[in-house]
Amino acid sequence: MKTINNIRRFAAALAIGAGAFATQFAEAAPVKNIVLVHGYFADGSGWQAVSKILARDGYNVSVVQEPETSFKEDVAATTRIVDAQDGPAILVGHSYGGAVITEAGNNARVAGLVYIAAFEPDAGESLKDLTTKMPAATKAIKATDDGHLYFDAEHFRADFAADVPAAEAAFMASSQVMPAHESFTAPVSQPAWKTKPSWAVVATQDRTVNPDLERWMAGRAKSTVVEVPSSHVAYLSHPAEVARVIERAATATGSR
Repeated sequence: MKTINNIRRFAAALAIGAGAFATQFAEAAPVKNIVLVHGYFADGSGWQAVSKILARDGYNVSVVQEPETSFKEDVAATTRIVDAQDGPAILVGHSYGGAVITEAGNNARVAGLVYIAAFEPDAGESLKDLTTKMPAATKAIKATDDGHLYFDAEHFRADFAADVPAAEAAFMASSQVMPAHESFTAPVSQPAWKTKPSWAVVATQDRTVNPDLERWMAGRAKSTVVEVPSSHVAYLSHPAEVARVIERAATATGSR
């Protein structure tokens, strides 16, 4: 009888230990949902290479196709995708998409933020405020008579996508999305980076957003910074490095 009781106690201890191990493993599991938000003059298809890497590594990837008709509507489009996730998500924004995720990132489902050559506005700040503080090298962003922005095709590759193939850059220029000028002047109301952990990829050869501005914003937000020798479209020219940062964010927030 004593032997049987000892065996039962041993089995119970194993079960408890296994349960504790399983709980610890579950707590350490990375966030599996990644939501990608594009910026000005582009659409969600540009995330394809990054998305493929993330999907290969077991992540559930969603790409927001924000309309770029207003800042409010772009935030709403992003929130809609975040709400559709089955659990916590990492929210990733490129360029203007950084302003969008700064606002939309207040959603309770968002575990962390990743900025790719992106804006990280504070409360009351707009993209116009930030670019006035530290202007970019390019002078090729212009406005239409009806209140939309576009990137002059003649300078598109040199100032926006210098490290992607010429044919690809030419197609991007001819198919660019023209955002509403209103989104350039719209202020962020509540920056999510004040309450959520964040990461930032600084594109050191960026001519569309000043790399020094990217560094300054990331420092203010206490974002974990990785620098890549890239043009503005780091997600296109350096997809592996960008995906690696996103996966680090997913792992770090999953173990919190």
